[in-house]
Amino acid sequence: MQNLMPEPPATLLPADEAADAALAAAEDPTSVAAAHPTYSAAWAALAQLALTAGQPVPAYAFARTGYHRGLDQLRRAGWKGHGPVPWSHEPNQGFLRCLHALSVAAAEIGEADEAARCAQFLRDCDPSAFDALNS
Repeated sequence: MQNLMPEPPATLLPADEAADAALAAAEDPTSVAAAHPTYSAAWAALAQLALTAGQPVPAYAFARTGYHRGLDQLRRAGWKGHGPVPWSHEPNQGFLRCLHALSVAAAEIGEADEAARCAQFLRDCDPSAFDALNS
């Protein structure tokens, strides 16, 4: 069945060039998260490092922090709790990576319901983000 209701416009987060440059230059994203605590991409990098190291609890905490910071930014950008958050728009990728890491970490600590909710939220934001992050 085709949805005949108009979808809200895509939400595009603003770029943070200083934080982008700091993360690109950093050996450890901890300093970037400390200097730019609202920058979800730094939290996503920390979550991914923790997941890679087999540390799902710190990964969960890092991902949840970045996820909430990203929600704050999405709301400021006009997001009303639904609608596309395109993966193709690079400033959105930090939030989407946090959402994915939160799903993975939740699954690893036995929070199956939360893992499923986060995975569905990621699909709802942009199916291509789900595909890219799960390939």
